[in-house]
Order: sequence, then C-alpha cells, then structure tokens
Amino acid sequence: MHALVAIHHPINDSLQQVRDSSQRRRETSSPSFIHITITDKMARPGSGNIPGSACIPLLILMLLLLLLLLLLLHPSEAQPSPGYYPSKMFRSMAFYEGYSTLWGPQHQTLSQDQKSLTLWMDRSSGSGFKSTRSYRNGYFGASIRVQPGYTAGVNTAFYLSNTEQYPGHHDEIDMELLGTVPGEPYTLQTNVYVRGSGDGNIVGREMRFHLWFDPTAGFHHYAILWNPDQILFLVDDVPIRRYEKKVEGTFPEREMWAYGSIWDASDWATDGGRYRADYRYQPFVSRFADLKVGGCATAAPPACSPVPASSGGGSAALSPQQEAAMAWAQRNAMVYYYCQDYSRDHTFYPEC
Repeated sequence: MHALVAIHHPINDSLQQVRDSSQRRRETSSPSFIHITITDKMARPGSGNIPGSACIPLLILMLLLLLLLLLLLHPSEAQPSPGYYPSKMFRSMAFYEGYSTLWGPQHQTLSQDQKSLTLWMDRSSGSGFKSTRSYRNGYFGASIRVQPGYTAGVNTAFYLSNTEQYPGHHDEIDMELLGTVPGEPYTLQTNVYVRGSGDGNIVGREMRFHLWFDPTAGFHHYAILWNPDQILFLVDDVPIRRYEKKVEGTFPEREMWAYGSIWDASDWATDGGRYRADYRYQPFVSRFADLKVGGCATAAPPACSPVPASSGGGSAALSPQQEAAMAWAQRNAMVYYYCQDYSRDHTFYPEC
C-alpha cells in the first residue's frame, strides 16, 4: 500500500485533511510501504533547521543505536540449551510413592491425582515433607512455584539432609527460594553443609542467584544431582552450580533423605534479616509438583550406578555445552559466591 499523508496547520483544516488522506488510501494501490510526509510547521525538532521529513530516519538511527547499547549492557536473557536433560530420565511420581508428610499436616493439601502438593505458612506453623527412603546418591527434582507480593522471611526449600540421623553433625544440600519485598527479586540460595558445618558454628558454602525468570509466574524445575564426584544444582536442567569433590572432609558422602518445606527464616533470609515475615500477608503459599527421584537408595546393591552428570556417561565431567550453559547462568544471574567473599575466614574453605 502506498499512501501520502499531508498534515498542515491550522487546526481547523485537520479534519478535512484526514478525510482526504482516507480517500486516497482507499483509491491507491500499491508498493509495499507507507510514505509519510510531515511539513516543517508540523515538526521542528528543536533547531528549526532540520526538515520534518528528515527527522524520521534520524530518529530510527538513534533508536537502533540505543537498542545496540542496551544489548551490550544487558546480555541476552534467553535460557541456553544444556544439551542434557536429566529431568526427562525420570517419571513424575505421585506424592505417596516417594514422600510422606513430616510436619504441619494441617498446612498441606494434595491434588486429586496426588502429583502436586500445596504448602502454606501462617503465624501458627509452616509445613514440610520427607522422602520415605534414604539415598547414597541420585537425582532429586521438583517443580516449584512461589507466591508474589510481600514474602520477606519466607523460605521455600527443597533439599537433601541427614539431620535426623546425625543430629548436631549432619550433611545437607540446599536449594532455597528466599522471599522478598515488592519490587525486588526472589533469591535462589544453594548451599552445602558437611559433617556438622551447618550445626553450631555454621560454615556455609552459599552461592546465590537472581533468576532469569519470575519464579512466581509459573512452575520451574529445581533439582539436585548428587553423585560420588560432584553435586550439580539445576534449574530447568540448566546447571547453575557445580560443587566438586576436591578435598577430603568437604563433600557429603553419607546417606541422605530428600525434603521440601516452607518455614519462617526471618532472622537471615531477606537482606540478612532486615525484612521479616509480616503475617498481615498470611498465608504464604508454595506449590510443589512433578516430583522426581532416581538413583541409588541406601539399601540398593553395590552395583547400583550413580546418575550420570552428562550425556557422556560416568559421573565426573560435564559436556562443553553444559559448561557453557553454567557459565551463562553464573555470569547473568549469580549475585553471591562464598569463595569470592574475602570477609570470611577461608581456612574453613580449602576447596576454594
């Protein structure tokens, strides 16, 4: 379509000119572009020396330069393909196939098909669940959706632990969605405790992320892949962190159970405890679905093979595509890494 639109002052001519323009559009057939001419009186960008018809190409050029600058300052947020999808290796289980309620049963509801669980926290209690079996390695995943709005102090956790088996001297591998205040993102905290480093004088190994998506807008799959050589933390199968077995005594090797929970962590969860749970906004709701467990239960025979860390098999190396995806996640989403925090006593962290 080819159209010539001329717009002039004074104002009382404008209605007639719109009618004329509409008539010409109906009567004219076409090349495939629209040509708009703007008179000098209509658009003078400030200097008075630039014809209005020259402003449009100049404006387009400026917008293109601005877009290029934004792309340089903010790398693409498109989630990369890791090339390996361990979540697809295991089927979703009904809740009671692999888990049972641990505490706060009055703050849980199970879907009719028993494949999704809603937990909530109010002033009286939170809620939690636990796997019915312990494991010496494996893949543990859950799709989780958290609540928007004011959620400061609220901790929605999916983790492995043996705290009931080894109280005061336990191991733990955490993925925790830490609540926030309006206008600020959720924080995903990953952490590893080994042989009591989470008890008493706490020695945490935190890596935190502001995710590249809104975890309140839909379900995303959070998973821990734990084998004898490493721990992988995965979000939608993208490895966001790899914790390797490097130094004796810094890697969890005893059997653990899988847990999920929602609880009040006001003392530290949001901006170091600056913002606390505000029960005027209760209940705080988190949803778990697509529960998956695979690997070697504690009672499995010694020949049981650990879940491989990559499509190449074995338990150690990641593929170059996985390494690139993890580098992307850390470059674009990581906001804290304990090995880079020199205010901490690094004699506790020989693996750094």
